[in-house]
Amino acid sequence: MSDELTTTVQVPVHARMRRGVGRPLLRVRHGMRRTHNWLQLVRFGAVGASGYVVNLAVFAAGVHLLGIDYRLSAVIAWVVSVLNNFWWNRHWTFAAKHDHPVLQAVRFFMVSIVAFGFTYVVLVMLVDAGMMKVLAQAIAIMAGTPLSFIGQKLWSFRA
Repeated sequence: MSDELTTTVQVPVHARMRRGVGRPLLRVRHGMRRTHNWLQLVRFGAVGASGYVVNLAVFAAGVHLLGIDYRLSAVIAWVVSVLNNFWWNRHWTFAAKHDHPVLQAVRFFMVSIVAFGFTYVVLVMLVDAGMMKVLAQAIAIMAGTPLSFIGQKLWSFRA
């Protein structure tokens, strides 16, 4: 009797997969086992590091050399760095030449705007708390990077 109950209650994995139960977790587990995904993450980090340097340099120049308000400097720095990052991510990180570049650019900028919105809020909160502006910008960018990576990988440059 207990064997019958066990077999009727347990649902085979393949049956759960057909219904969509457990798919996200299984996809994440499968994706973490692929070396290619880890290499993409490293390349994304390298591109991000170059964008990080570009962003901070433009931000610091805007705030300290040109006297631009830090909030406007953050927007200008974002625009410059996102152009840099799009080119490198499209051609090197994801080698995503299968889609039209304009379509990819639209998706890339939409994800980047969402990530920027998050980093902008973090920046303003840190500056309002008394942190130095360039340091606050550096921390805010790092805080938004995981959000950007997930969006770019799963939507902008999906295979």
